[in-house]
Amino acid sequence: MTKGKRGDTRVRVTQSTGNVFRDVGFSEHVAARLLVRTDLLIEVQETLKKRKLTQAAAAKLLGVHPPRVSDLMRGRIELFNVETLIDMLGALGKSVRVVTSSARKKTGAA
Repeated sequence: MTKGKRGDTRVRVTQSTGNVFRDVGFSEHVAARLLVRTDLLIEVQETLKKRKLTQAAAAKLLGVHPPRVSDLMRGRIELFNVETLIDMLGALGKSVRVVTSSARKKTGAA
């Protein structure tokens, strides 16, 4: 924070890259992978919440032990890979489609 001319406090704002993981310092490659895993994890979480399943029922449906469901619902992203999350979504009757796009142009000299 900085002080303005009249002593008011001002907050510096840095524009986001659009990927919170990149914003907090992960490499572009790692940040992109984390963002994909996070999106999949959130979709699994939201689907389970909507269905109001117990951990035991969710575990049976997903083919995992109840502690895995607990890890999932607590957002322990480091414990789940993309393939596992896609399999879980499939078990929940969801399909996953991958959409690619060109990377954003970097500013500055080419």
